[in-house]
Amino acid sequence: MKKNVLLTIITAALLLGGCGSQAEMKDGFYTAETAEYSHGWKEYVCIMVKDSAIVSVEFNAKDPSGYIKAWDNAYMQNMYAGTGTYPNEYTRLYGAQLLEQQEDFQLDAVSGASHSGQNFEKLAAAVMEQARRGDATTIQVETE
Repeated sequence: MKKNVLLTIITAALLLGGCGSQAEMKDGFYTAETAEYSHGWKEYVCIMVKDSAIVSVEFNAKDPSGYIKAWDNAYMQNMYAGTGTYPNEYTRLYGAQLLEQQEDFQLDAVSGASHSGQNFEKLAAAVMEQARRGDATTIQVETE
């Protein structure tokens, strides 16, 4: 399975990099998540595709119980004090960039959330590849 995930990521990276032609995305919901928890959180990207275009993007993280990182006010306050950003801000900014740019996606990373930005790029590439194939299975992506 790890080989399939790696192949998916490489294929998506090549397509996002402008190599080869891009297949149309198929309508539906597609989700990619990190294969492992990091610091207690598992990041994910979920997109909705309609008429071959991304019309909705959700980027966030969840703990093992399913609690959403952007809802954690204590985490938000601690992170903001140390970095000047917080999950409810940068997750929306990253999602908005993908929604605006679509398959020509180039991330403008947020200072203080660069690790999440790197994960977002990998997850976005994987989820768009899933959408091109029309495979609604949640994909696990190695990010470390």
